[in-house]
Amino acid sequence: MIHSNHIYPLLLLERKMSPDDQWSADGDESPLSRLSRKSRDSPFVPVGIAGFMTVVSYGLYKLKYRRDQKMSIHLIHTRVAAQGCAVGAVTLGVLYSMYKDYIRPRFFNVSKK
Repeated sequence: MIHSNHIYPLLLLERKMSPDDQWSADGDESPLSRLSRKSRDSPFVPVGIAGFMTVVSYGLYKLKYRRDQKMSIHLIHTRVAAQGCAVGAVTLGVLYSMYKDYIRPRFFNVSKK
């Protein structure tokens, strides 16, 4: 039986970099620059974040005026609405990506980028 301390040096041997390889700057990227890069790659990410934050803000605002509704029910409704915004944005992003990659090139003779 091989113990984990015997496998670890083998993993180090496999991960050596050749002199021609370059390190990527992904680890040095700030959260704001990463968000802007992700927004350019898929424009529905900020839409989902904005929708999520809007629903949560509205839910917190309406927390004061919930009248006879229990706190747990109000929070569940807010959570479901916020998740619905996020899932809706992801769904729109997937549909847009499928249109861009498969439907538009096939029917409109547009080359892929």
